[in-house]
Amino acid sequence: QVHLTESGGGLVQAGGSLSLSCAASGRRLNGYVTAWFRQAPGEEREFVAAIRQSLQTPYLDSVKGRFAISRDDFNNMVWLQMDSLKPEDTGVYYCAADSTVRRSNITNFRAYAYWGQGTQVTVSS
Repeated sequence: QVHLTESGGGLVQAGGSLSLSCAASGRRLNGYVTAWFRQAPGEEREFVAAIRQSLQTPYLDSVKGRFAISRDDFNNMVWLQMDSLKPEDTGVYYCAADSTVRRSNITNFRAYAYWGQGTQVTVSS
């Protein structure tokens, strides 16, 4: 069992930055794919970025060049640095993890078994 806890959300003006953190406990993250998803009201949960050890996957097109995912397996932490934020980035951001995710389904939220409670990010125009 992996327990995930996100922090770092908040209210920011367009063009600003936020750094989200995800602390994992219960199991070491080695061997797990960890990812960030987001969900706006009335919308389906959307893939943002994922990372497994030193490998990275493509980001959601709309966040490329603005967001950066990273992780520290020793300290069981995952981060999402978000720069040049836009109002359309608003939503609840979730950290997710799973040891069985493959490249073919890495962007599918249904492939992840472990989720944090989410942290709200609101970008004002």
